[in-house]
Amino acid sequence: MGSGQSSDKLHCNRYLNGNGPPPLAQQGPDTQQAQEGMNERHGGLHGCQPQGQMTWVILHRELPRFPDDNTVQINYIFPDGTQTEQHPHPGQPYAALRLCAYLPDNRDGRSILKLLEKAFNEQLLFTVATNREGEDVVTTASIPLKTQADGGSGVDGYPDSDYLKTVRKLLRDKGIE
Repeated sequence: MGSGQSSDKLHCNRYLNGNGPPPLAQQGPDTQQAQEGMNERHGGLHGCQPQGQMTWVILHRELPRFPDDNTVQINYIFPDGTQTEQHPHPGQPYAALRLCAYLPDNRDGRSILKLLEKAFNEQLLFTVATNREGEDVVTTASIPLKTQADGGSGVDGYPDSDYLKTVRKLLRDKGIE
Protein backbone atom coordinates (compact mmCIF):
# COMPACT_ATOMS: atom_id res chain seq x y z
CA MET A 1 0.00 0.00 0.00
CA GLY A 2 1.31 3.42 -0.67
CA SER A 3 1.20 6.63 -2.52
CA GLY A 4 2.97 5.11 -5.51
CA GLN A 5 -0.04 2.99 -6.45
CA SER A 6 -2.07 5.65 -8.22
CA SER A 7 -2.16 9.36 -8.68
CA ASP A 8 -5.75 9.23 -9.97
CA LYS A 9 -8.16 11.23 -7.88
CA LEU A 10 -10.92 9.14 -6.33
CA HIS A 11 -14.42 10.47 -5.96
CA CYS A 12 -15.38 9.92 -2.32
CA ASN A 13 -18.89 10.16 -0.96
CA ARG A 14 -19.99 10.58 2.61
CA TYR A 15 -21.81 7.52 3.81
CA LEU A 16 -25.48 7.14 4.73
CA ASN A 17 -26.68 10.54 3.53
CA GLY A 18 -23.76 12.42 5.06
CA ASN A 19 -24.32 11.11 8.57
CA GLY A 20 -21.48 8.59 8.59
CA PRO A 21 -21.93 4.94 9.45
CA PRO A 22 -23.63 4.06 12.72
CA PRO A 23 -21.44 2.83 15.58
CA LEU A 24 -21.30 -0.95 15.92
CA ALA A 25 -23.42 -0.72 19.08
CA GLN A 26 -26.28 0.74 16.99
CA GLN A 27 -26.07 -1.80 14.18
CA GLY A 28 -28.09 -4.41 15.97
CA PRO A 29 -27.51 -7.77 17.64
CA ASP A 30 -27.11 -9.73 14.38
CA THR A 31 -24.05 -7.70 13.37
CA GLN A 32 -22.55 -7.83 16.85
CA GLN A 33 -23.09 -11.59 17.06
CA ALA A 34 -21.49 -12.09 13.66
CA GLN A 35 -18.48 -10.01 14.73
CA GLU A 36 -18.17 -11.84 18.06
CA GLY A 37 -18.56 -15.25 16.40
CA MET A 38 -15.87 -14.47 13.86
CA ASN A 39 -13.51 -13.23 16.57
CA GLU A 40 -14.07 -16.38 18.62
CA ARG A 41 -13.25 -18.63 15.66
CA HIS A 42 -10.03 -16.77 14.91
CA GLY A 43 -8.79 -16.12 18.42
CA GLY A 44 -9.78 -12.44 18.30
CA LEU A 45 -7.33 -11.64 15.51
CA HIS A 46 -9.67 -11.44 12.51
CA GLY A 47 -12.96 -9.70 11.89
CA CYS A 48 -15.71 -10.18 9.34
CA GLN A 49 -14.65 -7.49 6.88
CA PRO A 50 -15.58 -8.21 3.25
CA GLN A 51 -12.97 -8.22 0.48
CA GLY A 52 -11.78 -4.74 -0.32
CA GLN A 53 -8.80 -2.55 -1.03
CA MET A 54 -6.94 0.08 0.99
CA THR A 55 -4.59 2.58 -0.66
CA TRP A 56 -3.29 5.98 0.33
CA VAL A 57 -1.91 9.13 -1.24
CA ILE A 58 -0.33 12.34 0.04
CA LEU A 59 -2.30 15.52 -0.58
CA HIS A 60 -0.46 18.82 -0.55
CA ARG A 61 -2.91 20.49 1.81
CA GLU A 62 -3.07 20.83 5.56
CA LEU A 63 -5.67 19.66 8.04
CA PRO A 64 -7.02 22.02 10.71
CA ARG A 65 -4.60 22.13 13.68
CA PHE A 66 -1.82 20.58 11.54
CA PRO A 67 -0.65 23.69 9.64
CA ASP A 68 2.85 22.43 8.87
CA ASP A 69 1.87 18.97 7.60
CA ASN A 70 0.49 17.56 4.38
CA THR A 71 -2.49 15.22 4.51
CA VAL A 72 -2.63 11.44 4.08
CA GLN A 73 -5.81 10.45 2.23
CA ILE A 74 -6.69 6.80 2.75
CA ASN A 75 -8.95 5.26 0.12
CA TYR A 76 -11.08 2.24 1.00
CA ILE A 77 -12.89 0.49 -1.83
CA PHE A 78 -15.29 -2.44 -1.43
CA PRO A 79 -17.16 -3.76 -4.49
CA ASP A 80 -20.70 -5.11 -4.36
CA GLY A 81 -20.62 -8.61 -2.91
CA THR A 82 -22.45 -11.51 -1.36
CA GLN A 83 -22.62 -11.95 2.40
CA THR A 84 -20.93 -14.93 4.00
CA GLU A 85 -21.86 -16.84 7.14
CA GLN A 86 -20.08 -14.10 9.15
CA HIS A 87 -22.60 -11.47 8.05
CA PRO A 88 -26.22 -10.73 9.03
CA HIS A 89 -27.87 -12.26 5.92
CA PRO A 90 -25.67 -15.00 4.40
CA GLY A 91 -26.11 -15.41 0.66
CA GLN A 92 -27.71 -11.99 0.23
CA PRO A 93 -25.98 -9.13 -1.61
CA TYR A 94 -24.43 -6.07 0.01
CA ALA A 95 -23.76 -2.69 -1.56
CA ALA A 96 -20.33 -1.37 -2.48
CA LEU A 97 -18.51 1.32 -0.51
CA ARG A 98 -15.94 3.92 -1.53
CA LEU A 99 -14.70 5.88 1.47
CA CYS A 100 -11.87 8.34 2.04
CA ALA A 101 -10.32 8.95 5.45
CA TYR A 102 -7.72 11.52 6.47
CA LEU A 103 -4.67 11.71 8.73
CA PRO A 104 -1.99 14.34 9.15
CA ASP A 105 1.21 13.47 7.30
CA ASN A 106 3.45 13.58 10.36
CA ARG A 107 5.04 11.04 12.70
CA ASP A 108 1.84 10.31 14.64
CA GLY A 109 -0.30 10.20 11.51
CA ARG A 110 2.08 7.80 9.73
CA SER A 111 2.15 5.59 12.83
CA ILE A 112 -1.66 5.46 12.88
CA LEU A 113 -1.65 4.77 9.13
CA LYS A 114 0.51 1.66 9.70
CA LEU A 115 -1.82 0.51 12.49
CA LEU A 116 -4.91 1.07 10.33
CA GLU A 117 -3.27 -0.89 7.52
CA LYS A 118 -2.58 -3.76 9.93
CA ALA A 119 -6.18 -3.64 11.21
CA PHE A 120 -7.46 -3.61 7.62
CA ASN A 121 -5.36 -6.67 6.80
CA GLU A 122 -6.72 -8.38 9.93
CA GLN A 123 -10.23 -7.55 8.64
CA LEU A 124 -11.11 -5.41 11.67
CA LEU A 125 -12.02 -2.01 10.19
CA PHE A 126 -15.22 -2.75 8.27
CA THR A 127 -18.19 -5.09 8.41
CA VAL A 128 -21.53 -5.64 6.67
CA ALA A 129 -24.62 -4.26 8.41
CA THR A 130 -28.17 -3.22 7.61
CA ASN A 131 -28.61 0.56 7.29
CA ARG A 132 -31.67 2.62 8.24
CA GLU A 133 -33.21 2.04 4.82
CA GLY A 134 -32.99 -1.74 5.29
CA GLU A 135 -30.12 -2.20 2.82
CA ASP A 136 -27.14 -4.39 3.63
CA VAL A 137 -24.00 -2.31 3.16
CA VAL A 138 -20.31 -2.23 4.04
CA THR A 139 -19.75 0.06 7.02
CA THR A 140 -17.05 0.79 9.55
CA ALA A 141 -16.90 -1.58 12.50
CA SER A 142 -15.69 -0.08 15.79
CA ILE A 143 -12.67 2.03 14.76
CA PRO A 144 -13.67 5.61 13.89
CA LEU A 145 -12.28 7.16 10.72
CA LYS A 146 -12.01 10.85 9.85
CA THR A 147 -14.01 10.92 6.63
CA GLN A 148 -13.92 14.72 6.33
CA ALA A 149 -10.79 16.85 6.22
CA ASP A 150 -12.49 19.63 8.17
CA GLY A 151 -15.75 20.50 9.88
CA GLY A 152 -14.88 19.17 13.34
CA SER A 153 -15.54 15.97 15.20
CA GLY A 154 -19.33 16.31 14.84
CA VAL A 155 -19.02 15.46 11.13
CA ASP A 156 -16.09 13.02 11.44
CA GLY A 157 -13.62 15.75 10.51
CA TYR A 158 -10.75 17.78 11.90
CA PRO A 159 -10.01 19.54 14.19
CA ASP A 160 -10.32 16.82 16.83
CA SER A 161 -7.49 17.04 19.33
CA ASP A 162 -8.05 13.55 20.79
CA TYR A 163 -8.56 11.59 17.57
CA LEU A 164 -5.07 10.12 17.09
CA LYS A 165 -4.84 9.06 20.76
CA THR A 166 -8.35 7.58 20.68
CA VAL A 167 -7.70 5.56 17.52
CA ARG A 168 -4.37 4.29 18.86
CA LYS A 169 -6.08 3.11 22.08
CA LEU A 170 -8.99 1.44 20.24
CA LEU A 171 -6.57 -0.36 17.92
CA ARG A 172 -4.42 -1.46 20.87
CA ASP A 173 -7.59 -2.82 22.54
CA LYS A 174 -8.05 -4.99 19.43
CA GLY A 175 -4.45 -6.23 19.62
CA ILE A 176 -3.13 -3.93 16.88
CA GLU A 177 0.16 -2.34 17.99
